[in-house]
Amino acid sequence: MKKSAAQESEEHPRMFLVPCSCGTSFAIAEDFDRQGTHIRSFIPCPNCGKRHDPKNRVLRLGYSRDRFWKVDGC
Repeated sequence: MKKSAAQESEEHPRMFLVPCSCGTSFAIAEDFDRQGTHIRSFIPCPNCGKRHDPKNRVLRLGYSRDRFWKVDGC
């Protein structure tokens, strides 16, 4: 029986990263997109302070069965 995407994601950990132009990538919560897109929801880079809209910049990483992280989507 083939597993659904929801079941697959429950079994394997996922990570949500925002890359910054300064070279830093930082993690955000999975429910980041349930907040509105106003200036307060823009996330500052912990290194340089540049503000990012997570809806446009997030990388979704999933842990593969082959034991490495891979990009699930952007």
